[in-house]
Amino acid sequence: MTSWIKKSFQQNKSFILFIFLMLFFRSAVADWNDVPTGSMKPTIVEGDRILINKLAYDVKVPFTDISLIKLSEPQRNDIIIFNSKVAEKRLVKRLIGLPGDVISMHDNNLVINGKTLNYEEITNQGHFKLMLEVGENIEHKVKIAQENSYLSNFPAVKVPKDHYLVLGDNRNNSADSRVIGFVPRAEIIGRAKKVVFSLDYDNYFLPRTNRFLHTL
Repeated sequence: MTSWIKKSFQQNKSFILFIFLMLFFRSAVADWNDVPTGSMKPTIVEGDRILINKLAYDVKVPFTDISLIKLSEPQRNDIIIFNSKVAEKRLVKRLIGLPGDVISMHDNNLVINGKTLNYEEITNQGHFKLMLEVGENIEHKVKIAQENSYLSNFPAVKVPKDHYLVLGDNRNNSADSRVIGFVPRAEIIGRAKKVVFSLDYDNYFLPRTNRFLHTL
């Protein structure tokens, strides 16, 4: 049995090495993530495969969440990917609050450290509208329902040390920090800035070529 294993390894060592290096690369350097929900609309849509830069913030021990070296700190407006212990799954959200920030939301209007962000209507599509949300180091589109929900408001909270407040760009349809709480620094996997490719779930999973290599 041992000789059979040894012989099999010798015959397939190039393939085995390739598989190991690919897994190592995806674990420690870069990976892609399927986005199955619309919580980040209009920035990210269902069926997008986004590129994850796993060296954006840390060098980690491969196949673990253990940080060896901190390369940089997450910044406001970053789109981050993290393994949420509360949600028990990997999530993609926009980073809004840094450690020490005081943040609140009133009728879908964000207030960061006493300053209300500016909102400019882009389109009004009946049940929802697309808005441009602008503030300090923030400028992106958000999707907001015409009628407020329980997610449209929250009182002022202070972001703890080594934690972050995250929100989905689809503000009334996102299980983010309003649901799961603050995100610990240790749970963050990396940052996304680009869509690799995209499949249209509503059209027989055909590729959306207009979203290939789309910048977020």
